[in-house]
Amino acid sequence: MPASAPLILGDEPGSFPHSVLAERHPAIIRQVREAFPYGPDRRRALDALLTSCTKGVIEPLPADAHDRDRWAAWGLDTYAGRSWFDVPWLWSESYFYRQLLESVGYFAPGPWQGIDPFRPDKLAELDAPQTDEELAALDALEDRPADERDRALLHGSLWGNRADLGFRLSAGGADISAAVPGLVADDSETLWSLLPPSGAGTLCLIADNSGRELIPDLLLIAHLLAGGRVERAVLHVKPHPYYVSDATPADVLDALRRLTAAPGAARGYGRRLWAALTDGRLTVRAHPFSCGPLPYAEMPDDLRAEFAAATVTIVKGDLNYRRLVGDRLWPPTTPFPDVTGYFPGPVAALRTLKSDVICGLDADTEAALDAAEGRRWRTGGTHALIQVRSCA
Repeated sequence: MPASAPLILGDEPGSFPHSVLAERHPAIIRQVREAFPYGPDRRRALDALLTSCTKGVIEPLPADAHDRDRWAAWGLDTYAGRSWFDVPWLWSESYFYRQLLESVGYFAPGPWQGIDPFRPDKLAELDAPQTDEELAALDALEDRPADERDRALLHGSLWGNRADLGFRLSAGGADISAAVPGLVADDSETLWSLLPPSGAGTLCLIADNSGRELIPDLLLIAHLLAGGRVERAVLHVKPHPYYVSDATPADVLDALRRLTAAPGAARGYGRRLWAALTDGRLTVRAHPFSCGPLPYAEMPDDLRAEFAAATVTIVKGDLNYRRLVGDRLWPPTTPFPDVTGYFPGPVAALRTLKSDVICGLDADTEAALDAAEGRRWRTGGTHALIQVRSCA
């Protein structure tokens, strides 16, 4: 691994991390406060969290919190009493969502136990007309050559809720040769080489968001299973609500029901996924570390063993990318294999760029992006990458 780059903090006014802590988190608290008819105690707790995260310091978990020891091991004893802006940004963001769940009573006995505070928005997106349009695009793929279906479903998973764009992208398209391409790194051929049609191994896919971004991930899994590229798939999701839209087991079921209720090819995908779950070819995993504030370099031994046994682990989304490569300000040309060398097996990142962390670019691409967009290309979600490290 290369020499460490600076950890990203949220203490610089005007920076993207600072805006998340100072503006986005308070907006999320207000949104959650108005989304449910919480009683006075929960509303007071949300107001206290708002004050804490904007003007106060990091507070410890209650003495009886079920995960108090886990968070202590993850650094809470070190960071409690410090400003939210003066600790690693990844840690601060993660702990915010843990405290948000505490405020709404997600873990405590009572009427709000287990109620996802982000569920209304998740369902609204899943039921949106755009989802119907994206699912209908699957019909046009049925008679296309195998390599086109491969590419379309991979790019659908890459771009998430821009899956309609993903169905049009191709490796030989004009976008790839543009001065400022949408796809800034493309190791897709290496990824496909790890997943041959005669494959008999296991795919691990670490999911990112729910709704219209989870559905393309499920479609890709169904496609790989049906095509014989993998014999088994393990879908890693979050054990509880996290980062607003991150997928949980309940979100997987919602997405699966959305597919099985759809017309056309989408229903076939849904039925194949349903069958794969029932016969064990597809497993849903919700490990506590998935909601942890640490990079995957610090993963526990059981996860390490699982990823070591996989044919390839696909890491989806921006947050998981930050955890994969370390939430640091790497020089963008730092080789991706160098910062993922610790990972116990082959690993692939599918990510749209929504934060400052980036590695694995060639110098010409970095220069073109900086000249055209300054630093906005790092955070705007208009660029994406497919990066692969094929050997441990």
